[in-house]
Amino acid sequence: MKQLKNAYMDDFFKAVLTLENVDECYKFFEDVCTVKELEAIAQRFTVAKMLTDKKVYSEIVDAVGASTATISRVNRSLSYGANGYELVFSRMEK
Repeated sequence: MKQLKNAYMDDFFKAVLTLENVDECYKFFEDVCTVKELEAIAQRFTVAKMLTDKKVYSEIVDAVGASTATISRVNRSLSYGANGYELVFSRMEK
């Protein structure tokens, strides 16, 4: 995280935290990201949810179309990352 943390990132994340609903998120992220970038982020998020739900790689490939390399990368984040996925998933359950 130390490599990532800087004033520009802080400002960006503060901006994200001002968004109040899904429609606002669509508006903001459509301006900030390309369609492909958003699709890639959403795909990784879905892969993380499926891995958390104990789905196997072949199920994820069939359901989401993610490559095994992407699935492996997300799996590493779940195992050795900053626990960001877990944080969000636990809050979404509430």
